Amino acid sequence: MPVITVEAATLTKEQKRKLVQELTTSAANIMDLPEQAFFVFLKENERDNIGVAGQLLSDK
Repeated sequence: MPVITVEAATLTKEQKRKLVQELTTSAANIMDLPEQAFFVFLKENERDNIGVAGQLLSDK
């Protein structure tokens, strides 16, 4: 049971759909496993909870 975890800022449902599909397809091809074996977890973080270069993303 391979697991792929992605942490990101808030994503649209379409972005999530595309990300899950493309990550699953790529990993399945690389690892020579069926796509059904993969679990993808998306963890969304509000922009107020992400800091880059000493600043909150919400302040940029």
